[in-house]
Amino acid sequence: MQNGMHSDRERCVRAVRSKDARFDGWFFTAVTTTGIYCRASCPVVPPKPENMIFLPSAAACQQASFRACKRCRPDTSPGSPEWNQRADLVARAMRLIADGVVDRDGVPGLAVRLGYSTRQVERQLLAELGAGPLALARAQRAQTARLLIETTELPMAEVAFAAGFASVRTFNDTVRDVFALSPSELRARVPRRGGAGPATGTGTGATPGTLTLRLPFRAPLNPDNLFGHLAATGVPGVEEWRDGAFRRTLRLPYGHGIVALTPNPDHIGCRLTLSDLRDLTVAISRCRRMLDLDADPVAVDDQLRTDPVLAPLVDKAPGRRVPRTVDEAEFAVRAVLGQQVSTAAARTHAARLVTAHGDPVHDPEGGLTHLFPTPEALAEVDPETLAMPRTRRTTFTTLVRALADGSLHLDVDSDWPTARARLLALPGFGPWTVDVIAMRALGDPDAFLPTDLGVRRAAQELGLPATPVALTARAAAWRPWRAYAVQYLWATDSHPINFLPA
Repeated sequence: MQNGMHSDRERCVRAVRSKDARFDGWFFTAVTTTGIYCRASCPVVPPKPENMIFLPSAAACQQASFRACKRCRPDTSPGSPEWNQRADLVARAMRLIADGVVDRDGVPGLAVRLGYSTRQVERQLLAELGAGPLALARAQRAQTARLLIETTELPMAEVAFAAGFASVRTFNDTVRDVFALSPSELRARVPRRGGAGPATGTGTGATPGTLTLRLPFRAPLNPDNLFGHLAATGVPGVEEWRDGAFRRTLRLPYGHGIVALTPNPDHIGCRLTLSDLRDLTVAISRCRRMLDLDADPVAVDDQLRTDPVLAPLVDKAPGRRVPRTVDEAEFAVRAVLGQQVSTAAARTHAARLVTAHGDPVHDPEGGLTHLFPTPEALAEVDPETLAMPRTRRTTFTTLVRALADGSLHLDVDSDWPTARARLLALPGFGPWTVDVIAMRALGDPDAFLPTDLGVRRAAQELGLPATPVALTARAAAWRPWRAYAVQYLWATDSHPINFLPA
């Protein structure tokens, strides 16, 4: 896939005519004769090509006065893979908008996080996406509002403020503009179960603040290494595998949450319990990021198949994702705890910190007990209480202090080269630790681990070069998807991270 696919008219027309779901989220089709915009895979009869225009975002469609199709619901399609595989200004801005920064801090706050002026941010987003940050955030609020309208019985005023709208009037006007229906009409369209409210969501007997929804993705998706890795490395009290779902606690801007994520053939089941519904959009965004659901597996696998050594691995189990995180700083701390120790030992170290310094939460449905400690809380830990070698204690304390005082910034908007350089400057941070943080926390799809024991074992078994330098040279052909190549190499081992838990 290439950036700006919406400008390739011939390719877009072919995708619409074939109803190819792989292109959902890459571009949107606006139909000039009906005033409707759709996803590529819309099930209706395709319009005539001369009546189609192609736009790069739902916000651009809405800004051009097109309404969302009621059949294909284009606002619920997977997000564009562009924003998770790039580290430029536009991609960083889109990740921050998805994380709710514009709703909380406005466009000036977004610009400050990015280190640019508001005018520069607006100009670049408008040039690439056809919409500025306010329009993009508005489209996201509209999608959140529809989700709450259709899956809960909340009063409309509560829906409005939970979705991020400043007033009920703005909420009503936006919903009518985007969906050509009032909020009440949207809710009335939802199928009822025995007249007892929406079919999926908060109803009689449900836990307050709990929503059940579906997270879409581009097929194929292999859940084995994705959920296997998260479950096998889960920190007791913060994460668990229970009843076929990966569950964990979430630290969110307005409160906290607990999420249960269940793999299904055509979606990920998501059950969210939130202390404050204003965190819904952020919680969904972070869960999607953790599961790498906006990836383009066809593009990744096609590139890796060009290597005859990797091709059989890809063909055997295509669609592997990179297991990531909901909290970049948390993952960096856990990476240090896992240096040169087993998975079980790393979990034990983390669990002790969680019990001693994490914020307690109540989980009536399972065994989750705490939020992972903040860097500020960990910066107060007495190093002598840490059951690890002195050099690793120094690494740990230096990291958490840098995170706490802001001299090290790890977040969805991180500049990857800058973050790497600052990590490498810390004592005890070598290439493996930096690259695993880049891969799983920062989201760099090209991060590579040539010194990782599992990667080196797989390389030896497959007849690939054994030394890190030679293996890195061979892996140049896998770029820009070397982080995904790591998943296929790891999968040659019998480690629990490679298997969906029973």
